Amino acid sequence: MDRDADFRLLLVCMGNICRSPMAEGVLRARLAERDLGLRVFVDSAGTHGYHTGAPPDPRARAAAARRGYEIGELRARQVLAEDFERFDLLLAMDRDNLAELQALAPTPELRQRARLFLEFASERGDDVPDPYYGGSTGFERVLDLVEDAVDGLLNRLPELAGRAPVAGD
Repeated sequence: MDRDADFRLLLVCMGNICRSPMAEGVLRARLAERDLGLRVFVDSAGTHGYHTGAPPDPRARAAAARRGYEIGELRARQVLAEDFERFDLLLAMDRDNLAELQALAPTPELRQRARLFLEFASERGDDVPDPYYGGSTGFERVLDLVEDAVDGLLNRLPELAGRAPVAGD
């Protein structure tokens, strides 16, 4: 955990082997390309611990690699109640995972740190679909949504980090 970070983001899906590690890889790559004047720590986790310690799904790694994102070194972990203290924003890939995050939050104040990832996408929607049981096109669709949401998130990150008030919050 980067204690010197100005802002800490946790990306959350169900198993932490498809959507959230792909989002983590995209976000890390885009942060490396842009100077926001912020030190941002990014991590990902799953609401369930089915795959704890496992690398991302091979299809997720392949789809990410086709677009230039390296996620093979990531390892799945389960989200913890303590993550609400450690992270400034916990972004859920869908409404079910958001509900699980909100139920895990230790206080009502900290519960407000959990939000939907696609709030930041130009194509507003609630859910990044889980590609686990589908084919490779599902992983490409996830990356399309993730790249769009990451761009929106990066545009708002200085505001979210307290550099200016965020409209609508």
